[in-house]
Amino acid sequence: MADVNRLVFSIIRFLEDQKTAANLSDEGVEGLEVAIQCLESTYSVSTQDPQQVKKLSVPKNLLDIFNSQLSTEPDAEFDSLSIHEPTPEEKEEAECLKNKGNEFMKAEKFSDALECYTQALKLDSHNSVFFCNRAAAYSKLNKHVKAIEDCEKALTIDPQYSKAYGRMGIAYTALNDHESALECYRKALELDPTNQSYQNNLEIAEQKLKEEAAKAGFGLGSGGGMPMDFSQILNNPHVMDMATQMMGNPQMQQMMSNMMSGFGGPGAGAGGNPEEAVEGGAPGVPGGIGNILQIGQQMASQMQESNPELVAQLRQQMGRPPNNPDGSNDADSNPGSQQQ
Repeated sequence: MADVNRLVFSIIRFLEDQKTAANLSDEGVEGLEVAIQCLESTYSVSTQDPQQVKKLSVPKNLLDIFNSQLSTEPDAEFDSLSIHEPTPEEKEEAECLKNKGNEFMKAEKFSDALECYTQALKLDSHNSVFFCNRAAAYSKLNKHVKAIEDCEKALTIDPQYSKAYGRMGIAYTALNDHESALECYRKALELDPTNQSYQNNLEIAEQKLKEEAAKAGFGLGSGGGMPMDFSQILNNPHVMDMATQMMGNPQMQQMMSNMMSGFGGPGAGAGGNPEEAVEGGAPGVPGGIGNILQIGQQMASQMQESNPELVAQLRQQMGRPPNNPDGSNDADSNPGSQQQ
């Protein structure tokens, strides 16, 4: 019942707002008052009771919640720059609508603000500020693609408008497109180098990209450093010489033969099933996989014995700390930079 009361509370709040914001006739206002009284009486809910206000209020008003769930907007027909040149009177009226929209934004009535900015744009679609402000309203309603579109229109009018780049970066961040957000914040900073907010957001976007790269396996996670360059390793003559020597080792050749037999060759399990253990395989591990593990361990051991400096270099490229004398790795002591 508590959720129902919260909904009724939001409906009453909406109806109260409509009494002053909808330009209704006296009869219309009277009808809303009757509806409010009926809801308050039926559900024992009042927007004037401080305890109920604290208990039943929600962060957004009902109209904003409704609009945030719509796939289309009421101003869908208004999606391009108009060739109409506004008159001075239209510009003045549009400016008043913009200011009214700004007041709605401060009051967190984002749907009302959106409507004001849209009406202002219908009068004067050559004002980049109107598009940028409407983008902010769209973002508050979780309409981030629409926000990006409005920022792009603002930049078509004024390519040097740093705030449009900044707000477009916020929208891209909300869509988890941190690469596009990073580019927007960079352009915003180029136009407004002293803006600390753009700098903070740029650093956050950079951190998000590093985290994504680490998760995808392109970065090195907590170890830090740069991603491993396999082409550089393969072009290292010492690595190639060592590989040639190891593959010429009869013991290594025998292990390779055993590995191949583990995948269906003569040494495979009954019926040539590679999942059955074969002789020489690691206990509890399928024959072929066990031999691969043994070959890897053998190669690592030989490389460590014959050229420890090369192994250390490879570990450094892979972002792994060198082994301690006891064979264990040092734990990463860097907790990472904190997002601002």
